[in-house]
Amino acid sequence: MPVVNTLIVTSIALFAGVALAKAADKEIRFAPGPASSYATRQTIDKITIAAVPYTSEEQVHSAFGKLDPNKYGILPLLLVIHNEGGQTIKLDSIKLEYITSGRTHIEPTAAKDVPYVSGNIKQPRIENSPLPTGSPRVSRKKNPLAGGQIDVRAFSARMLPPGEQASGFFYFQTLNRVGAKLYLTGIREASSGKELFYFEIPLSYDGSR
Repeated sequence: MPVVNTLIVTSIALFAGVALAKAADKEIRFAPGPASSYATRQTIDKITIAAVPYTSEEQVHSAFGKLDPNKYGILPLLLVIHNEGGQTIKLDSIKLEYITSGRTHIEPTAAKDVPYVSGNIKQPRIENSPLPTGSPRVSRKKNPLAGGQIDVRAFSARMLPPGEQASGFFYFQTLNRVGAKLYLTGIREASSGKELFYFEIPLSYDGSR
């Protein structure tokens, strides 16, 4: 084979290898465990909800690959809901609040807005108060939070039949706090629309994994 053709074939092979590697990096497989397997959970009337702040390097990498939202002041919180009851429940109107030990209430930021709200990209805030909600908007082209797995991993379930489990992430403009808890309302019966109950889940647990 001529030298020129050999170089062309080699270049194509290298390019294909790099492309496949990048694709593999983007398509991260992520499969949360059963809601009952997490220490930070609560069960009421056969509905179990686990709420897990993703802060460790191992946790973050399993869901987001090389991107760590915590470095930019965004806390990813995994929500896992298991419906062991006898009827379908609606999840399209659930409301969450991250409540610090000092009683500061922080609502989640929609996944589509995450790239625009983290204004302090290079030096995220580390003090005890949550990040400001009015942070300057940042271009998606320059913001590392744009794209990636943020949208892909967001919680999106609207209905949950009996025996099924739903999971996904909510994003909060804060660093994780010791003594914080998650307050969740808005779960409804699909048949009647009646709101069921609220969950209040501590987000730290001594001896948890």
